[in-house]
Amino acid sequence: MTWWAVLFIIFGILIKFAMSPPSAVVGWVVSKFALHPKLDATNVIVTYNGVQLEEDEKNKITDYFNEALFLERNHIFPGTENSFLNPDTEVAPFVVSVKRNNKEMKFFLYCSKTQVDVVKQWKKKVASYCLSSENLQKFAVSSSISI
Repeated sequence: MTWWAVLFIIFGILIKFAMSPPSAVVGWVVSKFALHPKLDATNVIVTYNGVQLEEDEKNKITDYFNEALFLERNHIFPGTENSFLNPDTEVAPFVVSVKRNNKEMKFFLYCSKTQVDVVKQWKKKVASYCLSSENLQKFAVSSSISI
């Protein structure tokens, strides 16, 4: 009789945990599927016009990228991925390469006056979205970038 009560309590605890998991578990699961992830400056390589940026500039871009606000996702139809990866624009993108757990991602940041267009490439997939970041836009326009 007591075994049934113990099993019933354990089963109830498992059901309760499955229905409302702790926020740390939820945060971990959501971060795995996030379109705009938070980047760690130690795992990032930032290039501009094929030249790798210095450590302090890399840290600034990483911080600005992490603080940026997500605006909207741009839908990419099959077969049009190349037009997002190589757009017809005179703006040179910042290329942020990230390596995490044997997974490699590239972010192409196209900064304009109104927003920052981001193209995310991982494996054979491509996603595009827009960010709002005054600091990142000012950094791109400033002449502090030594090429």
